Amino acid sequence: MAKNNVGRNRLVVGAHYGLKDWLAQRLTAVVMAVYTFTLLISFLTGNNFTYEGWAQLFSQQWFKLFSLVTFAGLYYHAWVGMRDIWMDYIKPVGVRLTLQALTILWLVGCAAWTVQILWSV
Repeated sequence: MAKNNVGRNRLVVGAHYGLKDWLAQRLTAVVMAVYTFTLLISFLTGNNFTYEGWAQLFSQQWFKLFSLVTFAGLYYHAWVGMRDIWMDYIKPVGVRLTLQALTILWLVGCAAWTVQILWSV
């Protein structure tokens, strides 16, 4: 008797990302939108548009942490998107894994640079 591969009996293979990463994309987008709105409000209600004014805003611990969380969300958001692009359009496994590894290295480097910038203010 042949094995039925339909419905609950369906053999599921692959990365099993789906809902988790879809939800992560939406949540990180919300965090980035809130950060953008906060930055816009700070800009529109402030009267010190000099370097010193922006340095004062970014010197506050809560804003550094909010910025760090937002950028971490941005990098995860970018990772999920790029990983999906590589998985969907690059068929040779070696090329795909190389591109994924380079993407991870780039995003980790960007994250380290973000920390350096935020804590140098």
